Amino acid sequence: MDEDLITLSVDLAQKLGADYAEAKLHKIKRINCLLRNGIPEPATISDAYGIGMRVICSGSLAFSGTNDLSKENLKVIVEKAVKRAKASSILLKYKIHLSEEKAICANWRAEEKKNIENIGLKDLFDLLREADYQIKNGRAGVDFPNRLLVATTHLEEKIYMNSDGAKIRSRVPRLGFYSFITTLYEGKTATITIPSGYSQLGESGGWEVVDRLKIFQYIQKEADNLALVVKNDQKPPKEIIDVVLGPNVSGIIAHESAGHPEEADRILGREAAQAGESYLKSDDIGLKIGSEEAYVSDDPDIPHSSGYYLYDDEGVTARKRKLIDAGVIYEFLHDRSTAYVFNIPSNGASRSSSYDREPIIRMANTFVEPGDYSLEELLEDIKLGVYIKSFMEWNIDDKRFNQRYVGLEAYMIEKGDIKGMVRNPVLEITTPKLWSSVDARGKEVEFVAGTCGKGDPMQDAPVWTGGPDMRLRAIKIGVR
Repeated sequence: MDEDLITLSVDLAQKLGADYAEAKLHKIKRINCLLRNGIPEPATISDAYGIGMRVICSGSLAFSGTNDLSKENLKVIVEKAVKRAKASSILLKYKIHLSEEKAICANWRAEEKKNIENIGLKDLFDLLREADYQIKNGRAGVDFPNRLLVATTHLEEKIYMNSDGAKIRSRVPRLGFYSFITTLYEGKTATITIPSGYSQLGESGGWEVVDRLKIFQYIQKEADNLALVVKNDQKPPKEIIDVVLGPNVSGIIAHESAGHPEEADRILGREAAQAGESYLKSDDIGLKIGSEEAYVSDDPDIPHSSGYYLYDDEGVTARKRKLIDAGVIYEFLHDRSTAYVFNIPSNGASRSSSYDREPIIRMANTFVEPGDYSLEELLEDIKLGVYIKSFMEWNIDDKRFNQRYVGLEAYMIEKGDIKGMVRNPVLEITTPKLWSSVDARGKEVEFVAGTCGKGDPMQDAPVWTGGPDMRLRAIKIGVR
């Protein structure tokens, strides 16, 4: 990538009168391989490369992006961006300012032992064929007549520069796997994903990620669980009970009911189609939202994570963010513009998915913090309850206040012991009730990968969601 192009863009914007300018060369190579019932589908290979830039003139911000990287075109793009920002400034009710941040110069890359660029279609299809071999004959009398398995590689490289003096070069490879399985048992069909809940197995890193993920062992275990799930028809109890949520469930809850509502652009009321909405207000830092056992964090700086990054797309150093601390709203997710409004430094949550998308506030790896209980200790004093180990679907309103999670692998709890399975228990609850009901958390945190969608145009961001087993007291469970 030609660093001179972003220098040219930033320098020209300043010469034309921009108070602030930034430019980012952004390259993404992506391969998606699909195997349907053992037969390869056409693979998709994409290679997106271009430059995105933002300028601020008299409090008015303009964004431009292009994949025509000729210097002549870049001059035109910069001139149009500055002209548009200046023309819009007189229309603004509120001017945009950026928080003061240290100008970082860095060159970093995620760990990569086996170069992802050396991996071709044959490698990915061989991986999928081996995974399909593990499950193609079904499990325990349950057939899997339709199996769609997907493996992806994703290589993201950037060079970022701004007029404050920041210059950052980065490289993050990623690998992922997910699948859709149709089960057939006694004439009834169901479509379920592995991993459950439309999540993925995924990490940042090179081809060595395949070994770390243990995909073949994972899909065998989950296929066994699927067979038990579809053969079971035991309904959950109707009375008020205690509920233990598995890491898969606590993770999606952390992402949906703590992460999204704490994005500051939502809270400040940016156009809902772009940012979404939130039940929180700008003065809700310190609001009691849960019990003293409710802890949720978002941390980009977890090695091997899908949401891994060291500096965001505004050149700010990434750090762990405490979203809920002992049941209290502790801090929001910020970019430099929202941080300025709150008169604090940015906590580095700004990302864009491509050269032609503006950076917006995003989560990275959002999770419930671990506690100090073993699973046995979480269960031991529960007379009657349900352990919802994984989920199959979820819904949540745009303000992130009302939500619904449907369990997949779930079990009865009787007198402290896990008993037989229950089918499709439904947790339908408000955000304050959910976090106020937490009274204990397990020691071990597990993560799955996902793709978080936000923005208009839509921007997909790689993330992790996770958490430990988490106990909720006195909950009403429904049935799907």
